[in-house]
Amino acid sequence: MRACTISPPERRKQVSLVGNDLLRHYGKKPYYSVEEVKNANRRQGIKADFGCWSHATFNTHEDFDSYHESIGESCDYLSMKGDMLSSVSAGGDTSWFDLDLSWLQFPDIDLSAFDFFDI
Repeated sequence: MRACTISPPERRKQVSLVGNDLLRHYGKKPYYSVEEVKNANRRQGIKADFGCWSHATFNTHEDFDSYHESIGESCDYLSMKGDMLSSVSAGGDTSWFDLDLSWLQFPDIDLSAFDFFDI
């Protein structure tokens, strides 16, 4: 696994920035393509070394793994997604969640982090 770590406040900020960008440009989807997330990362100024955190949040497990394999990196989807979603979880604990669910299916997400989310 890569040694690219980000603090919980930075995770929340990245989820919000990239999530709002994805919603604004592509609409509300359970998952986004690798290219859509890469574009959102670029538009939001997320450095390439930390873009994998966005991919863990908004790509499918399969797309995440395929993308990282194609670029020769090994990142832990479930661990990273849990860390990212716990940063926007009202309770902060995602240990009991099925981390293969879409970000939209998590029951405890604080939607106020997403300005463009139409509830």
